[in-house]
Amino acid sequence: MCQTINGGVCAAQGFRAAGLHVGVKTHATWKKDVALIVSDVPCTAAAMFTKNVVKAAPIHVTRDHLAKGSVRAVIANSGNANACAPQGEENAERMCAAAAKAIGCAPEEVLVASTGVIGQTLNVKVIEDGVPELYGLLERSDEASDAAAHAIMTTDTVKKEVAVEAIVGGKTVHIGGIAKGSGMIHPNMGTMLCFITTDCAISREMLQEALGEVVRTTFNRISVDGDTSTNDTCCVLANGLAGNPEIIEKNESYVDFLLKLHEVCYHLARSMAKDGEGAKHLITCTVRGAATEEQAESISKSIISSTLTKAAIFGCDANWGRVLCAMGYSGETFDPERVDVAFASEAGEILVCKAGRGLDFDEALAKKILTEDEVDIDVTMAEGDESCTCWGCDITYDYIKINGDYRT
Repeated sequence: MCQTINGGVCAAQGFRAAGLHVGVKTHATWKKDVALIVSDVPCTAAAMFTKNVVKAAPIHVTRDHLAKGSVRAVIANSGNANACAPQGEENAERMCAAAAKAIGCAPEEVLVASTGVIGQTLNVKVIEDGVPELYGLLERSDEASDAAAHAIMTTDTVKKEVAVEAIVGGKTVHIGGIAKGSGMIHPNMGTMLCFITTDCAISREMLQEALGEVVRTTFNRISVDGDTSTNDTCCVLANGLAGNPEIIEKNESYVDFLLKLHEVCYHLARSMAKDGEGAKHLITCTVRGAATEEQAESISKSIISSTLTKAAIFGCDANWGRVLCAMGYSGETFDPERVDVAFASEAGEILVCKAGRGLDFDEALAKKILTEDEVDIDVTMAEGDESCTCWGCDITYDYIKINGDYRT
């Protein structure tokens, strides 16, 4: 586990944040629905987006703004995805313009994101009207980061927030992030928004390289329900106020920064899987003994994405056959007669399959193990020396209830 500090997206020098209810969420007036994160100075920025062919309007606008240079802020709303909706790009640009007017920067220096219901026109007027008050609430404080974290939540039951610090190039560097994600989460990034701030001095090229490396081994290794969203956005803003020599190549400072960025994204990704819609169990699946890391990842993803495996974990049923079945349709070639499967948690560990065959195991112990909130599925193969860990959650009756009337 990483050693965290307070502050979230306000932990890094020069960053302020705020969250406010302006009226995008008309059914829950007590819930904040617009967040604003601002740097006192221009930032280098990097981002990763959904691989879904159908992309929300804010993604197109943010990509365009990133290509134009430095960034000062991010504005994001919850309650409406602004995806496949009338005037989508226009409304996203209006959000940026409203934030820019308050900050005193160019609209192109503002990134934008949305999350919520797809296909409905965004009430951008309430956002525009609310931005002056939102800007007035900006602070560098734990409370401000908390407000921003809550403002991007939809079906999330808890906020996702973390911050860390490290020595990079002889200077103390801070990295903090907030994220949302509970449903439509599947490898290759799911309905997730993630905003990360840092005072590290790092070039745009190296920041994009670092983010790409980290996303591959964190956010792209979680699954809640197998759906990939239209709105996934993960962006990092770096303002350089820590005063470290700018990272312009893959040197020791780059590695130090990369490791801490990974800690932040690991924490946020795991939090998303644990807070899957209606979920009762966090599932951690580790595959060892694979021929390649890619093989281990493919098999681990297949297991955590298996609806039948998820259902078995929900029922605390050590139905290891569903694990082996999910491995078999992963698309990877392996010898099923050289596979071991074990379940583990704080209540203990139990081997349920040896060399592809079931064992006469203690069902009562297995049930006790699977009753814990966090459950491990450990798979050992005999194809090589590579491994991979992915995270998911069980599927429950509540998942159906939440998504059966999501729009209402």
